[in-house]
Amino acid sequence: MNALMPLPKYHQVYLVLREQLHEGKFDQGLPSELALMEHYAVARVTIRRALAQLAQEGLISREPGRGTRSLVKRSTSPAAGGYTKSQQARLTGLLENLVTMGLSTSVKVLSVVRMTAPMDVASALQLPDQGWVQKAQRVRYTKEGPLSHITTWIPDNIASGFGRKELAKKPILMLLEESGVKVGRAEQSISAKLADASMAPHLDVAVGSALLAVNRLIFDVDDKPIQWLHGLYRPDRYEYQMQLSRVGGIDAKVWVSKELTANFH
Repeated sequence: MNALMPLPKYHQVYLVLREQLHEGKFDQGLPSELALMEHYAVARVTIRRALAQLAQEGLISREPGRGTRSLVKRSTSPAAGGYTKSQQARLTGLLENLVTMGLSTSVKVLSVVRMTAPMDVASALQLPDQGWVQKAQRVRYTKEGPLSHITTWIPDNIASGFGRKELAKKPILMLLEESGVKVGRAEQSISAKLADASMAPHLDVAVGSALLAVNRLIFDVDDKPIQWLHGLYRPDRYEYQMQLSRVGGIDAKVWVSKELTANFH
C-alpha cells in the first residue's frame, strides 16, 4: 500500500479485491484476514473495512467458522478470452512493431518453467488435457524504468529450442520464427487492471494503480495457436494507437482499423 495515494488504504485493498473477485481468483474462497494483512502489509482494521465494503455490495459472504466466500457470478466466455472476428488483429505492422519494441528495450527474465498447461491456457492453445507448455515471465524496461510484466505460454514442442538465456537476448517472436514457426495473425484484447501487491513491485507502482492489461493469442500461417500472452503495462509509459477509416454506404458506415501501433516512452 502507498500512503501517498489519494485513496485510503482500505479502499485500495477493496478495489484490488473487487477486481480479483470478478476475475474468479477467489472462487474457492478468500484468504484469511491474517493472510490478507501480510499480503498487503496493512493493519487488520484496514482489511476489515475493505471486506465490509465488499460484503455491503453483495460481493462476498462472511460466515463465522466458514470463512469468506465469493458471491460473484461470472458469465462464461468462449475460449481464449471470448474473441470475435471483429476483435481479430492482423499482424501486418503489429509484428514489426512488437519486435522493434523488443529490440529497443531491455528485459529481465523472472522465470521460465516447463509445466502442464492450466485449463484456460490449454483451451486457448488448443492443447489436449495435460499438454505441456513453456511458461515464461519477464519484465521489460525502457530507460525510464519498468514498462511491462509479460507472461507467455507456448506449446512445449515449439519452445524446446529456447529458454531463459535466449529470452533474455531476443524478442520471443523472433525466437519463434528462428524455430521455424511462420507467424500469421493475432487476436488481442485490451482492458484495464489494478496492480495488486505481487505485481506492483515489478512495475514500480503503488498497489491499486491502474494498468493496461493485454491478452494476445498468436497463430501461425496454418491458423494454429502458437502463443498465449498476458501483459500488464504502465499506462504512463505505453500507449496503443489505431488508425480508423469509415467505409460502407452512407446508411451503413462502419469504422475499420487500418494500422496498429504501440508506442512506449
